[in-house]
Amino acid sequence: MGIGIIIGAAAGGTVLLLLLLLAGVYAFRQKRRAERASDQLNPFANWDLNSGSGGIPQLKGARCFSFEELKKYTNKFSEANSIGSGGYGKVYLGTLPIGQPIAIKRAQKESMQGGHEFKTEIELLSRVHHKNLVSLVGFCFDQGEQMLVYEFVPNGTLKDSLSGKSGIRLDWMRRLKVALGAARGLAYLHELANPPIIHRDIKSTNILLDERLVAKVADFGLSKPMSDDEKDHVTTQVKGTMGYLDPEYYMTQQLTEKSDVYSFGVVMLELITARMPIERGKYIVKVVQTAMDKTKVLYNLHEVLDPAIGLQTSLKGLEKFVDLAMSCVEEAGANRPAMGDVVKEIENIMQLAGLNPNAESSTTSASYEEVSKGNSGHPYSKEAFDYSRGRSQEFILGWAGISKNARSVVAVETGRVNTRRTNLSIKK
Repeated sequence: MGIGIIIGAAAGGTVLLLLLLLAGVYAFRQKRRAERASDQLNPFANWDLNSGSGGIPQLKGARCFSFEELKKYTNKFSEANSIGSGGYGKVYLGTLPIGQPIAIKRAQKESMQGGHEFKTEIELLSRVHHKNLVSLVGFCFDQGEQMLVYEFVPNGTLKDSLSGKSGIRLDWMRRLKVALGAARGLAYLHELANPPIIHRDIKSTNILLDERLVAKVADFGLSKPMSDDEKDHVTTQVKGTMGYLDPEYYMTQQLTEKSDVYSFGVVMLELITARMPIERGKYIVKVVQTAMDKTKVLYNLHEVLDPAIGLQTSLKGLEKFVDLAMSCVEEAGANRPAMGDVVKEIENIMQLAGLNPNAESSTTSASYEEVSKGNSGHPYSKEAFDYSRGRSQEFILGWAGISKNARSVVAVETGRVNTRRTNLSIKK
């Protein structure tokens, strides 16, 4: 009788222990599942911003802001503080308690990335530090919002200055300095960042000018880091802005640093002509190629050059600048120079023009897309322009597959809009 009780008690205890063990395992697995779900909703939950150990990324000064903080700094995101807009949302001017002005890029709901993609972009931005790149101050991932906080760059975009919108007059010397600054920022991304980064959306609206007209490359929303096993190219969906988009990348889906070089070459041509890359159905590269005559003064480009550049003055080095720009927009990426070489050549041109390339930029001026597959056709072919018959917006619609009724150009995949009608773009 006693033995039976002992055996029964032992069996019951064993069963109880097994049940407790199973319950513990179940509870542990449920907790892990809940943590994974939480991590999907908020990838920053276990991100110790003050730690530089283990797999935690070092943010090097980037700060995590709460929604309420940024709401306060922007006067409740008032329209008076709105300084720009696009398909991604709006940009607001804010002021930190220490008096530092900041630019807050607030994504609208339909253009938000996934939490992990947003985190990846922040990690990418936090690793790049150069005087010719716009600095990341911090971010907000709170109350369903995604916001990036940048240093405020007061003199707007290069596009605004070239168009006359900003009131800043850019003569030949200032344009050379702007070109050098932007080239240095891009060369840093390609050659000194770890891993190397391809910007993928270099254009005049993504080059900002500070109070001393120092150029700063901005907007890394389409940037692509190059891993060790992608040293030659990255095969990826085509994203960028038509007019600046590398035709080789457009047709092959193979992205390289030379794709940025092509875009920069277009910016160089924009710098001397103040024309949009695609204007009235004409492509700036073709316009310059057609007008060029190397046997004549200024390569016979008087009718193409922006009068504000100072045509009545001596434009020393302009021919070499044009030669460099045309080498950057060579059809084959292999024939284009690396950005480091572009920097050196612009420095040589500046010296030829009588400028010190290592001097600070001038003080205040006197007056102050995406297609999902590769494409066999060339994006800037005569056939593409014949289709438009001089109407540049329909030209964009023709090869981007975008609604003809759109007043602004809308990206195929995510509906990102560029509200500037003069800046036709396809963006993520």
